[in-house]
Amino acid sequence: MRERARAIRVPGKATPRGRFPHVKRAGDFLYVSGTSCRRPDDTFVGVEVDKHGATTLDIRAQTRAVIENIGDILKAAGGSLADLVEITTYLVNMNDFRGYNEVYAEFFDEEGPARTTVAVHQLPHPHLLIEMRAVAYHPLERS
Repeated sequence: MRERARAIRVPGKATPRGRFPHVKRAGDFLYVSGTSCRRPDDTFVGVEVDKHGATTLDIRAQTRAVIENIGDILKAAGGSLADLVEITTYLVNMNDFRGYNEVYAEFFDEEGPARTTVAVHQLPHPHLLIEMRAVAYHPLERS
């Protein structure tokens, strides 16, 4: 008998800022909700604020943290980054595309997931440069 859709909130990851799961299994697919570089303590990877309050944001560090967070979420659902079939990326500024793309290439090549990257006006916090959502194919019998 096939398992019904199951929502998972992953302990040790930043709590979603709304009533939704980190990932939802539907049959053999895992749907990862929009994921950022936010840590469980509500700080962000790739953000430095100096003593005067000036902020420096690092797209490379944020991209790496987002992909690692997606990997952790997939692992909690029994999968891995190798199971990804699609990623949608939201960038606040397309000038960050190069840095994002360089880090993305550390994890995936032309055999990796299908990908779409779009620019958005803003994300839920001004320190966020990037958010990603993903779909993975991980058959139940492998879990």
